Amino acid sequence: MTGWLDGKRALVVGAGSGIGRAVVDAFRTEGAKVAVLERDHGKCEALRRECPQVPVVEGDAVERAANERAVAAAVDAFGGLDTLVNCVGIFDFYRGIVDLGGDELPAAFDEIFRTNVLSHLQSVKAAVPALKAGAGPSIVLAESASSFYPGRGGVLYVSSKYAVRGLVSTLAHELTPDIRVNGVAPGGTLNTDLRGAASLGLQDVRLDDTPGRADDLAARTPLNVALSGHDHAWSFVFLASDRSRGITGDTLHPDGGLALGAS
Repeated sequence: MTGWLDGKRALVVGAGSGIGRAVVDAFRTEGAKVAVLERDHGKCEALRRECPQVPVVEGDAVERAANERAVAAAVDAFGGLDTLVNCVGIFDFYRGIVDLGGDELPAAFDEIFRTNVLSHLQSVKAAVPALKAGAGPSIVLAESASSFYPGRGGVLYVSSKYAVRGLVSTLAHELTPDIRVNGVAPGGTLNTDLRGAASLGLQDVRLDDTPGRADDLAARTPLNVALSGHDHAWSFVFLASDRSRGITGDTLHPDGGLALGAS
């Protein structure tokens, strides 16, 4: 039996924890060669210890140079690039427009959109030339259930994830027929390091530390499940594989069935 990603060469951006880290493991399990870009030094060191065959580039995904170095590392190590995944994001802890001070709104907007949207654009911009020369190339971006259903984030987080939905649609249109572009829109996720915006004083607050989070997530889904990054990673595997070669501009929803009616 062959892996779903045998022969594929991938770059995973935001790979140090949570969904991104799970994608690295799932891609390697399915036969892909994987390089990563990660901002956090400690997470980079952990990746190097745990995955010595994975080229690890330390850098901020919002910066052009970091993405170009990561693409170059993947191409140098593997002879090319077939798949780009971006899982970068920060949260706003449900801050509504009335909760945001007039003075903090511009800085919070800049930080959240820079992290959640510009990072994806920078990764795609850096990777497109190599992807066009790849085999069955594809891009998979991390969207969010929050951009499909209300109440799953604050005004800035939700609108930034709507922007990522727009990227998937626009990039799929622009890059066809050379590169497929799709998204994965997970519901709430256990065992991640998703933190808040520094401009809101939330950089040390982790969503996963919310008391009773597993029970709360399960209660909010029709399937009564609390999903982890490992659960979501297989959607990325499918969209990166040639089994999805007829799919572009679309989104998978590993969210416990929210479309059936969430509580």
